[in-house]
Amino acid sequence: MTTVRTFLSVAAAKQWELHQMDVNNAFLHGDLEEEVYMQLPPGFRNNENRNSVCLLKKSLYGLKQAPRCWFAKLKGALTQYGFKESHSDYSMFHLRRGTSEIYILVYVDDIIIGGNDTSGIAQFKQYLGECFHIKDLGSLKYFLGIEVARNNDGIFLCQRKYTLDIISEVGYLGSQPAAFPIEQQHKLALSDGPLLKEPERYRRLVGRLVYLLATRPDLTYVIHVLSQFMHSPRADHWNCALRVVRYLKGTPGQGVLLSSECDLKLYGWCDSDWGGCPLTRRSVSGWFVTLGSSPISWKTKKQKVAARSSAEAEYRCMALTVKELEWLRHLMADFGVSQREPTDLHCDNEAALYIAANPVFHERTKGIEIDCHNVWDAIQAGDIRTQKVHTKEQLADVFTKALGCREFENMVAKLGIWNPHAQLEGGVSEIFGDLDYIGIYL
Repeated sequence: MTTVRTFLSVAAAKQWELHQMDVNNAFLHGDLEEEVYMQLPPGFRNNENRNSVCLLKKSLYGLKQAPRCWFAKLKGALTQYGFKESHSDYSMFHLRRGTSEIYILVYVDDIIIGGNDTSGIAQFKQYLGECFHIKDLGSLKYFLGIEVARNNDGIFLCQRKYTLDIISEVGYLGSQPAAFPIEQQHKLALSDGPLLKEPERYRRLVGRLVYLLATRPDLTYVIHVLSQFMHSPRADHWNCALRVVRYLKGTPGQGVLLSSECDLKLYGWCDSDWGGCPLTRRSVSGWFVTLGSSPISWKTKKQKVAARSSAEAEYRCMALTVKELEWLRHLMADFGVSQREPTDLHCDNEAALYIAANPVFHERTKGIEIDCHNVWDAIQAGDIRTQKVHTKEQLADVFTKALGCREFENMVAKLGIWNPHAQLEGGVSEIFGDLDYIGIYL
């Protein structure tokens, strides 16, 4: 999903066209390389030998080889046309001929096509139609359950329909909305309440909430917490999950805005909650990356080992963020956007910044593993430039801990999250009046 958001963010900044195509019966196009036999289909009779089997010449749905065979078939067709595969994300292909640029992003049988060459895209779509049974869905509007709207301000991504389905399934369409998703001083990890009699409901709800992270960075921390209790959920965990649903009730159409006014530069924020887990005392890391002002990558992750100091926890988090930033720099190069200047990485811990500038900085570095020193290597290579940021301006703070209502609202407002349904005047029709698919939001 990070690649999808990056692709759409670059397309919004460069004013690329975006089209979508869907392959009919994708797995049936694959060619098998191994010998695979199957039993006779039901209803097929062979009077000569009842023990006969079929030798497959093409892949079928249900075979373990089917996805690989289909992707190999598609990759061969794209390579023959002149596309090159990205080494940062093998599901992305690019074609550059002079000033013409065409990019393709593949997810199984769903394909996004973008670029600056209208005639080139039309010719390529015709070529795909000759190679496969494919459906042209026109301009990109709905991809992998994500609703896509576009105007002069940029591209807006949300999952309003999916969110309303979750609220309806739980039976909370008439509930009172919650102002923020989780209490600030929660004790969910230490809960000793009764176990749920039907844990499957909790697992299904949390599983569905996980997919909302594609367009809802404000839910990252709370879903990270709820996902830790899938094995033995308790009543307190279920109540917290229902609170998230009530929060969604008040913001069903909230999503991220990929701005068209973008400098195409990467910016990173990293933060850590030292010893945040009361059971293991492992720290919680969080990072947030934007392309200009457009959010493209975010994550909350519990560290693998317990840190001996806050500086160590922050430095480990910085190392994880640097790894993500380096990958994004390579991905941006595949889009034809080189990051010539060092990428700014904002951190609010001075000790971690000192260690990044000088890794032999006193005894605190003894407990830090050698692999964390990739931060120093990235700084020396000119890829990363660390920046001190005040704690109140640390955007990654919302990914590491539960905040109060006022702090949560202030932080969410800075993440590039936007809710077109919350406009006091004008409403959606005024903001997206030039869109021919406004019915998605109504």
